[in-house]
Amino acid sequence: MASDTTIDMDLEEIKPSIELSKFSIVPLKGIPIVAAVLVLLIISIASNSLWAIDFFHVVAGGLWTGIDLFVGFVIGPILGRLSIPSRMEFSKKFMPKMLLLMPTLVVCTLAAGWQLARHLGFILTSYPHHNLIVASFIVVGVMAVIALGILEPANLTVLFELKRPEPRGEVIGKLMKRFIYTAGITGAMQVATLILMTRIATT
Repeated sequence: MASDTTIDMDLEEIKPSIELSKFSIVPLKGIPIVAAVLVLLIISIASNSLWAIDFFHVVAGGLWTGIDLFVGFVIGPILGRLSIPSRMEFSKKFMPKMLLLMPTLVVCTLAAGWQLARHLGFILTSYPHHNLIVASFIVVGVMAVIALGILEPANLTVLFELKRPEPRGEVIGKLMKRFIYTAGITGAMQVATLILMTRIATT
């Protein structure tokens, strides 16, 4: 009986690791959606449809801003209070979605934003508020570098770590902190972008 109890306890200890490894790093169901969005973006740019380009820029930019603010200032504090196993379980469900979502939003925002500025003549030095446009390009460019150069690698590292037979909770915890803090920084920069954009729209 004692040996049976020991085996049951061992199985209970192994089970969380087995469950954590049973997930897809890239959510395959989301790939067709991302592909469709990018195809529509290309069609909008190729057809020079000002409405469609503006739609992509506003919607993608708004979602990018909202997600950064929500992750940095809402999810971050909550996640910091969770235990490491809870963080790991949350990461397993949250990170794969972010892996597809954020690069798509960044690409749509930047591509549509540049085309919109080109159509409306905002990139010309003769534009009265050209300095604000340049400032917005700098801020958005920095955010894009952070999103694709820091957030995504941290995201991928967390997912690969969760795929290990025995995920290291302390490593995942550190990476999640980096992810959340960086999202908070980009969230603050998003506020600067909102100020610049609303200033341009009303002057």
